Amino acid sequence: MGGEDRCANHVDCSRSRRPDARVAAAGLIALAVARGIGRFAFTPILPMMRADAGVSVALGGWLAAANYIGYLAGALSATWLRLSAAATIRVSLLVIGLATLAMGVTHDVAAWIVLRAVAGVASAWVLIHASAWSTERLRRPTLGGVVFAGVGIGIALAGVTCLALMRIDARSALAWNVLGIVALVLGAVTWPMFAEREGVVSAARVASHVPAAPATASDARTAPDTVRLVLCYGAFGFGYIIPATFLPVMARELIEDPAVFGWVWPIFGIAAAVSPIVAARWSGTHIRRVWIVAHLVMAVGVALPIVSRGLPGIALAACDVGGTFMVITMAGMQEARRVAGPSAPRLMAAMTAAFATGQIVGPLCVSGLAGFGVGFAPALAVAALALGGAPSRWLEGRLRRRDDQSRMAITRAGADSVFHFTGSATIFTFEGIWSRLMRFSI
Repeated sequence: MGGEDRCANHVDCSRSRRPDARVAAAGLIALAVARGIGRFAFTPILPMMRADAGVSVALGGWLAAANYIGYLAGALSATWLRLSAAATIRVSLLVIGLATLAMGVTHDVAAWIVLRAVAGVASAWVLIHASAWSTERLRRPTLGGVVFAGVGIGIALAGVTCLALMRIDARSALAWNVLGIVALVLGAVTWPMFAEREGVVSAARVASHVPAAPATASDARTAPDTVRLVLCYGAFGFGYIIPATFLPVMARELIEDPAVFGWVWPIFGIAAAVSPIVAARWSGTHIRRVWIVAHLVMAVGVALPIVSRGLPGIALAACDVGGTFMVITMAGMQEARRVAGPSAPRLMAAMTAAFATGQIVGPLCVSGLAGFGVGFAPALAVAALALGGAPSRWLEGRLRRRDDQSRMAITRAGADSVFHFTGSATIFTFEGIWSRLMRFSI
């Protein structure tokens, strides 16, 4: 009898793996198109646009900000619009492909700004609805890390494509056209995967499927804590977006050979693809500790191009920032669910708005400073301080109060050693930043 039950369970498991794999593949491809192409294709193409279209760093900052403004509008509208998830994902993937393709057809700056904004709206809709659609159907929660790995895979795909095109001296218009076609093809592949049976969803359903630790009544209603989460998530948006937009440009300023500097963005994408799969193992416990460590590691990565004025420093920055930005995204959403409980959708919306605002301010900060001819160093310094300063203290303060309530000596000792090591690296890096800035000002 037991053997028959095990056999039956084995058959059920083998059957459930196939739908799970299909759902995970659909979510992975959708996020790869939405983030890797819809949002971040501009990053590896920007050095090409500077070379053949005369795009300045300041104009690059405005084009990036237009995409992030569109993302903010898409994220906010998705919180109250009740739309069919499948239809929204399909249409948004189509819009991303067409908007990307059109970037290589026109050379009008105003049209570029509009197209990047439209792609931003569509990418936000895909992220929100594809996340809800995928997590609702996955029977194995660990596959959520595979879905979010799609972001890094899409980034790496865009980076390798641009690297190959630069090797043959292709123009930036061709890069936009190729990536637009890739987005349309991948969208067509996922078209039958997204079934229409689920009806309508809103962004609130994303929150209902985010894993959460048990929350106490005091945690769920602690207003100062929710403010800390919003501010920290906004600082994250501001801090990571500057290297995420301009790392390939920084690399090209050091070396002209695309076979060398062109690898910076694929490295970023590979790190972003691996990290959520690894972090999924820790997502259920000590999530705020993971968030703090990721913040500090990202701060060091953002500061590295200032301290280490060479290609190795930029490559390490790509690994650090790429390997932490999706971890912080997952940690932030899980912590919001734990803290706010039933009110999590509102908190997530506020965090997303703060994050998007930070992303808008970051490129505009670079554009404003570009007019003074000071390069990227001051903007990177501000971003690193935003990531490694107050947010880590805010999160750690709340963490210490929780530790007083439940002592876990061994785990805490191990985590504290990581904090001390990472904090020391951060202080050392910030000392290097200060000396560089003082030398520059003199």
